[in-house]
Amino acid sequence: MKARLLLMACLCLDAHAHDFWVNPDSFVVSVGGSTALSMQVGHGDARRTSMIPSRRIRRFAAWTPAGDVVDLRNDGRLAPAEPGLHLLVLETDADALSHLPPDRFAAYVAEEGLWPAAAARGRDVIERYRRVAKALVQAGAPGAGSQDLATKRLGLPLEIVLATPPSEGDTLTAQVIYKGRPLARALVKLTDLDHDAQPVAAQVTDATGRVHLRRPPPGHWLLNVVWTTPLDGDEGIDFDTIFSSLSFAIDP
Repeated sequence: MKARLLLMACLCLDAHAHDFWVNPDSFVVSVGGSTALSMQVGHGDARRTSMIPSRRIRRFAAWTPAGDVVDLRNDGRLAPAEPGLHLLVLETDADALSHLPPDRFAAYVAEEGLWPAAAARGRDVIERYRRVAKALVQAGAPGAGSQDLATKRLGLPLEIVLATPPSEGDTLTAQVIYKGRPLARALVKLTDLDHDAQPVAAQVTDATGRVHLRRPPPGHWLLNVVWTTPLDGDEGIDFDTIFSSLSFAIDP
């Protein structure tokens, strides 16, 4: 029991104060070249490479413009063979647990807009959580090749889906899908990954699960959302939570 509680305390440090995303060394790669991929957690001075164990990673793959799926778990590199947008996805299991005391839980609920958990404020909470992360990497010159994967829906348990490729138009529209349906009243944050101490924008999804943000300037960007579902307390677990993100570049 003591070992389990220690594990939950350690996981708590990595779970709640920070976002999580797939971070390519370069979001634009030459055809025939390659880029290393890492999993990042935290922002500002607290940003670091995630130490998530490989046994917890259920899927780490890339969709190519031709429709192939490439497993990335072996070497953690993307080596595109054709021009166009490539869609990366990482999905963990749901076996991680965290234990939050009342003050930290209340701050977490407020920061992430988790209104389904508001009634539990004022007491200790044990939470089960998982992570899903998507990233868009361009092979070849910006805009070259198919851009269709920018808007592809993969059927993840909590997923951010763009309405158009990120560099098109004046508005960045994204839809949040939870268990196959649009999710209303979820807080979506936009963060500049090159200056990431704080999000630059945040908006709550409308009745169709969408947010409409002003398209950000050229750079490297992150959209993220968190959602939780109350449980009946079986096995002492109060909530089931999913952290979801989408990282991408805006072309010059």
